[in-house]
Amino acid sequence: MLPKAVVCSTLVALATISAAAQMSPAAPPKANLVAAGELKWVDVPDTPAKIATVVGDSAKGAHASFIKLPGGFSAPLHSHSADHHVVVVAGTLTLTPEGGTAKKLGPGSWFEFTGKKKHVTTCDAGADCELFVVAKGAWDLVPADTAK
Repeated sequence: MLPKAVVCSTLVALATISAAAQMSPAAPPKANLVAAGELKWVDVPDTPAKIATVVGDSAKGAHASFIKLPGGFSAPLHSHSADHHVVVVAGTLTLTPEGGTAKKLGPGSWFEFTGKKKHVTTCDAGADCELFVVAKGAWDLVPADTAK
């Protein structure tokens, strides 16, 4: 079995390649190399989360980004405007889709939410959760009581 770090790195690389291809299909060949220490973390408005975008613009449209949630963080039932595909890089995330059962996802796990599917997100206490997200639009969090 491959080491967890190799699996995570491979999944992140494949997601980045896929995101880049979807965001600029006619772009000339290029390389975009970002070491972990070069990530530029910024606050996600109205949350304790941080985001570091590596492709696109997470505030305006399609993007590939790392998101960091503090240990113990919980977002009650909500959705996101854009379809998104995610790899858990660190920590343990518990997701509960509306009408479904809670599932714990540790490093190397993958999930997606499409069509504004409502869900509850919790980062287990004890360690921050780090995610790698490929989204088809701007990043937001729409509380269920205001979702249309």
